[in-house]
Amino acid sequence: MDLIVIVGPTAVGKTKLSIELAKKINGEIISGDAMQFYMGLDIGTAKASENEQAEVKHHLLDILEADQSFSVVDYQREVRKKIKEIKDKNKTPILVGGSGLYVQAIIEDYHFKGKKRSNDHRFEDMDLLTLQNKLKLKNPHLFALTDIQNKRRVIRALEKEDSDIQKENKAYYEDYYIIGLNTDREKLYERINDRVDLMIKNGLIDEVKSLYQKKIVGQSIKAIGYKELYQYFDGLITLEEAIRLIKRNSRRYAKRQLTWFRNKMTVHWFESHIHDFDLTINEVMKVIKKKLNK
Repeated sequence: MDLIVIVGPTAVGKTKLSIELAKKINGEIISGDAMQFYMGLDIGTAKASENEQAEVKHHLLDILEADQSFSVVDYQREVRKKIKEIKDKNKTPILVGGSGLYVQAIIEDYHFKGKKRSNDHRFEDMDLLTLQNKLKLKNPHLFALTDIQNKRRVIRALEKEDSDIQKENKAYYEDYYIIGLNTDREKLYERINDRVDLMIKNGLIDEVKSLYQKKIVGQSIKAIGYKELYQYFDGLITLEEAIRLIKRNSRRYAKRQLTWFRNKMTVHWFESHIHDFDLTINEVMKVIKKKLNK
């Protein structure tokens, strides 16, 4: 098999599944979450711990300084390079997490001509309602997948619609399998809220404060958990409000992830049994063993 991909909403158990799966099939893990590429963004991105990384080889963690930019073109190049390196060692690459667009850029035949989006400012002066209407008219499906209350995301969606990304109607890899993890929405949202509380307990505020004091700006601190706490350090909101927003934005992100994976990708879904995760691992392994033994 060329590649195994594990997707699903945030906090559903993708990291745990990937580690157990890699141990059982002689695999190595590639981070599919571009925010985990940044050094110093550990707690808020739910990066695999040192102990977890010691269990199984992980790739593309901590490869960028926090103030560096990183495009989907860079992502595609680096991930595909790692997939080849792992396969050359006769091991199975396991790509974990990431946004729907980024995962699609790996498994499908996306081409990028390299047009500079940063030079395109024609949407900046438009009000949110105008932008929403423009996106809905141009691409109703993309409109449905976008957080339309977030002006920056609406602009990005419009730029994506007008961009020079070309997608062929074929897969880049001949033999891949996409595992999707999901669970009951109420349970998932409860798990997301609990995980944010645990991140706070484990030092997320100090982690973000360190970046803030270094005056780090740019792509990395737009991640959920970082942008909200930056607002707190700027004195714009209280800490309690920042934490509330992190939970809310994480839940909204999980909903958008599921919408994308269900509508744009061929995913084989498995129930994430939160309180008996061995059951999930066993269910996935039964299918993967059959795939590998073909």
